[in-house]
Amino acid sequence: MSTSLAGKMALVTGSTDGIGAAIARTLADAGAHVVVSGRDTARGEKVVAGIAERGGRATFVRADLAEGGPAVRALAEAAGPVDILVNNAAMLITPAPTADVDEELIDRALATNVKAAFLLTGAIAPAMAARGGGAIVNMGSVNGFGGTAHSALYSVTKAAVHSLTMSFADEYASQGVRVNAVAPGPTMTEKVTGMGAHITDMVARFPSRRANTPDEVAKAVLFLAGDDAANIHGAVLPVDGGATARAL
Repeated sequence: MSTSLAGKMALVTGSTDGIGAAIARTLADAGAHVVVSGRDTARGEKVVAGIAERGGRATFVRADLAEGGPAVRALAEAAGPVDILVNNAAMLITPAPTADVDEELIDRALATNVKAAFLLTGAIAPAMAARGGGAIVNMGSVNGFGGTAHSALYSVTKAAVHSLTMSFADEYASQGVRVNAVAPGPTMTEKVTGMGAHITDMVARFPSRRANTPDEVAKAVLFLAGDDAANIHGAVLPVDGGATARAL
């Protein structure tokens, strides 16, 4: 069954490239009007133009969600009534020994990967509920299911996103707002391929022996955003080539 989002307004944070751009295109292909958001105006407008070339509808709103409450509230206001929120904006942190991670990086990672999703959900979910419901999809990670040497900072932010997803689901389900998450393994974006041997070694241990494509992750988001997932609340869906299925 194909998912139709006709008549829906979707906001996808961090959607100027990579997985976020793929999500924006996929939701637009399904009929949603997509608000593309991120820090890079040129990239954002390129994603919007690409969606228009495919016959879809999209607009761009610049936002740096690491700036906190004022930036989050401005984005929520600019986006207008939102039926689907995808909290995708995140920092991909290069693995490093814990002793070498400085406090400024910790603060920015927590602000971008956790605080932004927390604040934006708080800004948008009540209005969704008042209009009769909606769907929120958070972007977790396979790293959020366990610990990995030299990746403590990224892993803890994604574990927090998984926890937020379940807490928000319990809070908003009775109000008609579904909150779920997708937890990708390595996905072949420009940033990930630039990490080289670290990613190659990780993927070699996965049952599927390959990384995701951005479109594969986007299709999982589409499923959770659509009516086919109408009674799914608080799920964290791995898209990871079987990584989380393996005990050792």
